[in-house]
Amino acid sequence: MKHWPRLHDSYIARAVIGSVLLAWGVLLGLDVVLAFADGVGDIGKGAFTANHAIAVTGLSIPWRAYNLFPTAAVIGALLGLGQLAASSELTALRALGLSRRRLSVSVAASLALLTLLMVVNGETLAPWGEERAQALKSVRNTDLVVSKYSGLWAREGDMFLNARSGEQKQRGGDSWLELRGVRLFQFDGDGRLQSIANVDVAEHRPGGWQLRGVERTTFHAKSVSRSRSAQEHWKSQLDETALASSVTKPRNMGSRELAQSIDYRRRNGLEAGELEDIYWGRWFYPINVLALCLAAIPFAFGSLRSGGYGKRVFIGIVFALGFWVLQRIFGELAGIFRFDYRIAYALPPVVMLTVSWLLFRRRSS
Repeated sequence: MKHWPRLHDSYIARAVIGSVLLAWGVLLGLDVVLAFADGVGDIGKGAFTANHAIAVTGLSIPWRAYNLFPTAAVIGALLGLGQLAASSELTALRALGLSRRRLSVSVAASLALLTLLMVVNGETLAPWGEERAQALKSVRNTDLVVSKYSGLWAREGDMFLNARSGEQKQRGGDSWLELRGVRLFQFDGDGRLQSIANVDVAEHRPGGWQLRGVERTTFHAKSVSRSRSAQEHWKSQLDETALASSVTKPRNMGSRELAQSIDYRRRNGLEAGELEDIYWGRWFYPINVLALCLAAIPFAFGSLRSGGYGKRVFIGIVFALGFWVLQRIFGELAGIFRFDYRIAYALPPVVMLTVSWLLFRRRSS
């Protein structure tokens, strides 16, 4: 009997993972087709071609897979367990002495690997793909990069930066941010303007910024002086990550970049609520997936036994939508009432698992 846990874990894993991959493939396929259809409408704009539309759609697949996985996981888990329940295999496993709690652990364990892969994907491949996709989309309009950075403002301590235009440069394996038409405003501790520097080009390099074509006006107590220099080095903690939070969609950033942007905003007394919302959403992603699936498991022991695929899919969609609506509500409340986003993201899993526990007790009585 000591080998039964290994056998039943493997059996349940095959049923659940197979159904999850099927549901995931269907959802992702529909999403990709719709995305490509949307991209086809841009063909002919600027230098955007059919190859660009295909590449943009392909590069967005990792991010789409990441976003769709929780819904696919709960639908797939219900489909797999529903099949086992309909054929009385769950009843047979319970007759062997396996409790509902132990069966739930088997389901969670089978989904853990896929969830881990999606967490890694959300921090590596997905942001990289989105960044490349956005770069390809820029060929639709040659002014897109300029408009993206136009009017960019950033703050680092007593220094304020404004740039009229800019672009992401690449050469070989190196990538850096280049801003043009830059103005640097430096203030003292009392809020008095000390100097204004007009910079032709500012390039972000390791250790700070390389400034080229610098013309600085310095305001003294009773006089004003001007100076020019061909090149200067500005040693600043203001890096591409901090600027990315102003010009890039935060949801397309990795957790490390989000943490750096949050720290930057806090240091300078800026609002960081949106970034904190997304940052903690990343951390709670695996917890949400497993909690959502575990909360739906009680249905496999009762209502799914006599139900068809349509009923299981419907219940899975209801669970997924209900969970994300609940989480969105708590996230909005955290932003309004200024309480910790960790609490906002912890409450929905607690609510769903509490419902699951009550359902287990009700079906056991």
